[in-house]
Amino acid sequence: MTINALLLSSSRVGDTPYLAHAIPFIKPLTAKAQKWIFIPYAGVSMSYDTYLASVVTGLSELELDISGIHQHPDPQQAIKDADGILIGGGNTFHLLHQLYRYDLVTLIGEQVALGKPYIGWSAGSNVSGLSIRTTNDMPIIEPPSFKALNLVPFQLNPHYSNYQAPGHNGETRAQRLLEFTKVDPLTPVVGIVEGSALWRQGDKLSLLGDQPAYLFCGEQQEIPIPVGSDLSHLLKA
Repeated sequence: MTINALLLSSSRVGDTPYLAHAIPFIKPLTAKAQKWIFIPYAGVSMSYDTYLASVVTGLSELELDISGIHQHPDPQQAIKDADGILIGGGNTFHLLHQLYRYDLVTLIGEQVALGKPYIGWSAGSNVSGLSIRTTNDMPIIEPPSFKALNLVPFQLNPHYSNYQAPGHNGETRAQRLLEFTKVDPLTPVVGIVEGSALWRQGDKLSLLGDQPAYLFCGEQQEIPIPVGSDLSHLLKA
């Protein structure tokens, strides 16, 4: 089997309904996967039941069987029993902390490597890379490690935008990612813009959506990646 992982930048684009823009991206991964487990651990400011209800409603037209991992007495067995894995957005540090707490990091990687489809957005995409060192989130809790699922061998930065509000003197996103590449010049970072996604199918990596992505690696800073690009070479990083 081969890895089949969809890494969405966000759950919404502008004022669109929750996950509505992502339905065309998600649908191909559900062709042979009906029973999905949703991991809501990134949701800190809402209950897991509320979060699950939002996902079920957002994906209702796909007619999937979606349960929350928090509803199962054995989280590891829930992962094993599911046809596919969904991980939503929120706080990346809390998400990874909980994945380590329930000893799911290695298991998820193993299950996806065996061909179980994976869909993540925002924090759920952050944890799909080598580590969470390029998340936008506040470190509200300390996970045992920043090492993540390694479904792709590089870093991600969802919700990428280099907008700087007038009069704001803090670092731009590009400046923060430059800091990462100064510390780790060999590891690529892909900034994915809201409305876009990366889709890994085995040894193939594609950019989906109508927005470019941006590459940061060593001396390469904010290099535009055109819509529809084949990024398979990044899987050899």
